[in-house]
Amino acid sequence: MTTTAPRMSQTLPEEYRGRLMRFARDVSFPEGTRIFDEGSRADRFWLLRSGTVALDMRVPGRHAPVVEYLGHGELIGWSWLFPPYVWQLGARAETRVRAHEFDAFTVRLLCASDPGLGSFVAQWVGGVLAHRLSVTRTRLLDLYAPYGSGAA
Repeated sequence: MTTTAPRMSQTLPEEYRGRLMRFARDVSFPEGTRIFDEGSRADRFWLLRSGTVALDMRVPGRHAPVVEYLGHGELIGWSWLFPPYVWQLGARAETRVRAHEFDAFTVRLLCASDPGLGSFVAQWVGGVLAHRLSVTRTRLLDLYAPYGSGAA
C-alpha cells in the first residue's frame, strides 16, 4: 500500500496538466471552514497549494471521525468525477488553506472532448479514490473494530 495518494504532477503528463490548470481559479479558506459536507452536491474540486484539510466521515451516533489529513499538492475531492456527483466524505480546513479550484462540469466536458486527457484524469482520480478507500477502511477499523486494523 502506498502512503500517499497519487499527485496530479506524478500522473498527468505536462501537456495535460497545463491544459487543466488553465481552468483553475485561486481560492482560500480560513481555518475551521467547512469546505463540503458528505452527501452534498460535488460540483467542484481543489488542488491544495498550502495548509491542511481534514477529511471526515459520518458515523451514525458518533462524532464524524477524521479519516485522513491532506497537504500540499493533494487532491481535495474525487466525487465530482463519478455520478451521482455527491460527496462521499466531508472536508474541513484545519489551517488556513490556499488551493486551485476547478469547476467539475467544465473539467468533465474537457475530458470528454479529449480522450487522452480524460484517461489520465480518470487514472489519477481513480488512484486517489483507491488510496482514500484504503485509508478510510484502516481508520474506521482502528476506531471501531474490537482489535483495530492491525496496522502499525
